[in-house]
Amino acid sequence: MKSAAETRIVFLGTGLMGKPMARRLLAAGYSVTVWNRTYAKAVTLEQHGAKVAATAPEAVQQSGGGVIITMLEDGNAVAEVVQSILPALPAGSVVIDMSSIQQAQALALHAQLQAHGHQFVDAPVSGGVIGAEAGTLAIMAGAEMAVYQQVEAILATMGKPLRVGGPGTGQLAKLCNQLIVGGTINIVAEALLLAQAGGADPAAVRQALRGGFAESRILEVHGQRMLDRTFMPGGQVKSQAKDMENILLAAQDAGISLPVTSLVSEVYRSLLLTHPHADHSAALLALEERNPGKRLGEQPDVLPE
Repeated sequence: MKSAAETRIVFLGTGLMGKPMARRLLAAGYSVTVWNRTYAKAVTLEQHGAKVAATAPEAVQQSGGGVIITMLEDGNAVAEVVQSILPALPAGSVVIDMSSIQQAQALALHAQLQAHGHQFVDAPVSGGVIGAEAGTLAIMAGAEMAVYQQVEAILATMGKPLRVGGPGTGQLAKLCNQLIVGGTINIVAEALLLAQAGGADPAAVRQALRGGFAESRILEVHGQRMLDRTFMPGGQVKSQAKDMENILLAAQDAGISLPVTSLVSEVYRSLLLTHPHADHSAALLALEERNPGKRLGEQPDVLPE
């Protein structure tokens, strides 16, 4: 088995999540070549030891490595980049897509890469920028067992990987995660606004709920963001909205109806028009829009420009 120093990785997509994930790999001693559509977002990783390429195919060619990680905006972007690097991939490469895309798109990528003699792992993540920086991301991997075992140590550098099934199931698990996240964020917003409107101290109510059955990471982190009215992005509205639509597509493919998810999807669709780059806890703003004159706290909103 190759050591970290001997393992060459190509990391394509060094945005909000990709940059700290690539830093984790570099800190672990891996040789990493990076690329990002906006060059300036990739070049800052040079100081951490990364090699920077001007294009995705050049990154693969310069590295010569057979492990390629993509962390891109959506399935269309992943498909475009994978298509561009196919001619440059060394024989028997493993492509690990850590983006959040449709399950059908992941299966199509698996089939395409397999047809060219390469392997595919769909390994979307949960935990936001905080988790990416700390190396504590939940990583849901869909892959053949032998392929997963090849890359498990690499994934473990960025978080806590778990194989959930064959190719495509990683994306399905991530959609289940986002279903719970999106729904719970909205419920926390409703609980805090109800506490305020009913005459209670919403901060005290949140604290009282913690430790009971209502405790969750979302109540802890996003509940505080709502109280502080700080909506600088961890997970963005546009990403959550995309995930909600993908959940509905997966449900349609599975032949089931998800009524609560449908309602939550409407909330994020409305926020796309006004606050696409805000943190997804901005669901509070959509709730307040539905309740004129009702507002959580008196602090001014902190929003991305």
